[in-house]
Amino acid sequence: MNTTHLGRSGLRVSRLCLGTMNFGPQATPEESFAIMDRALEAGINFLDTADVYGWRTGEGYTETIVGDWFAQGGGRREKIVLATKVYGNMQPEAVRDPNLAPGLSARKIIRQCEASLRRLRTDWIDLYQMHHIDRSCPFEEIWQAMETLVAQGKVLYVGSSNFAGWDIATAQLTARQRHFVGLVSEQSLYNLAERSVELEVIPAARHHGLGLLPWSPLGRGLLAGPPAAKGRRHDQERIAERTERKEQVEAYEALCRELGRAPSTIALAWLLHQPAVTAPIIGPRTLDQLQGNLEALDCALDEATLRRLDEIWPPTGSAPEAYAW
Repeated sequence: MNTTHLGRSGLRVSRLCLGTMNFGPQATPEESFAIMDRALEAGINFLDTADVYGWRTGEGYTETIVGDWFAQGGGRREKIVLATKVYGNMQPEAVRDPNLAPGLSARKIIRQCEASLRRLRTDWIDLYQMHHIDRSCPFEEIWQAMETLVAQGKVLYVGSSNFAGWDIATAQLTARQRHFVGLVSEQSLYNLAERSVELEVIPAARHHGLGLLPWSPLGRGLLAGPPAAKGRRHDQERIAERTERKEQVEAYEALCRELGRAPSTIALAWLLHQPAVTAPIIGPRTLDQLQGNLEALDCALDEATLRRLDEIWPPTGSAPEAYAW
């Protein structure tokens, strides 16, 4: 497993990041443990979660599963670069605390970091990410909270997720004024079928030295081939999107057959060929899906194939050239 620096930081992470959003809702704790064990065995040292994952409001169910896995010992925690997130609604059903509602106040950041540390059964978070922008909260306040956590050794690096290009620029300017490192990564929706971040987010991330961590690298299943089942709501949504983008999907899957590779493998390999990308975030529900994802690491795409993929899934282009002379 190759590793690379996370943005301009000295931290080295694997070229694939194991996402845990399915742990709990789709995969049992036992299945989740098996996936994490296999990923670690394969050389994946980068694990991404969030306080809201598990979708039991306020409980942090997925973080608890990850923490229980760490608690098994065997050097699991020491070998993993652990990323989690703060922002979302952490109000239990019986509680109405406005300071647990979505946001990034200093109070929310500090309290939720402490709660994540307890659930994850660890003393530190390697990468603490803002899950969304909170434009009602000044970056001076956000950075004050993050600086406190870094000084306490509870957080080592800070990242963003779902930020616009100008949000990244604003965050970094404010951090620089405070003589703080600021952001080292941005986690964005990015895949062959959704390339809007190429317009301004990727240029901003590259300018400010942020590593890019694409989420939904398979386009919520659109780029993973035909759904195996047709009864679940998620599969119904995939079928509807496949129908809407029928010509593109058929051309893409024909190219994958020509290359002798699964569509999911090509989609991940394409991201690994993008110079701004540090590590796509994979979200396997099963060991078989994880094994399929790992095949992308050995899938080299030549220039001719990359051009054909651009013809099927046209690039957005960078700003302002994409819309001006």
